Amino acid sequence: MNDLPDKSTDKDSDRDRPESSSISIREMNIDDIAPIFHLGEQLFTSDLYPYLYRTWDEWEVIGMYNTDSEYCLVAEVDEQLAGFILGTIIIKASWKYGYITWLGISPNFQRRGIADRLVDKIVERMIEDNVRFMLVDTDPANTPAINFFTRKGFGNAREHVFLSLNLAKHEYYGRLINYERDKADRNRPRLRRRT
Repeated sequence: MNDLPDKSTDKDSDRDRPESSSISIREMNIDDIAPIFHLGEQLFTSDLYPYLYRTWDEWEVIGMYNTDSEYCLVAEVDEQLAGFILGTIIIKASWKYGYITWLGISPNFQRRGIADRLVDKIVERMIEDNVRFMLVDTDPANTPAINFFTRKGFGNAREHVFLSLNLAKHEYYGRLINYERDKADRNRPRLRRRT
């Protein structure tokens, strides 16, 4: 995983809306990979969360499923995907850290307590596996996620600075493009003129 960003887009507190249907939480299975990926595409858009957008792809979901399936949970309402949580374990010396890497709730099911249930379930699993400390992160502008995780007991917030470099504007990029263009010209078969 790259910088291990958490990716929560749950709207503020989703616990206030009454439950109209039964919410079930289960482990993710192979058939959930595509629907989770597509829900993430809908939630983690470049205009709202550019960093989350850059790191969300199908390999993120597949990789989490392959390595940490016991921490990849799905919420369903009336057999429809309502949300997901993807987590992992990090072991450093004698400490075992739990990490919530992605949390997403379908816009159709927000404010029904689904995010609460998913986080509670992954916390239970982490405790059962002797995890001593849990981490989560999100974009500093994602106030709803920050408020949600603060309410769930996460604290000690720190901002992280990400820098970027547009390689198309780098001088080496232009030289490389020119070199490749010249190389293609040199290797192009030339027609001989008949005399």
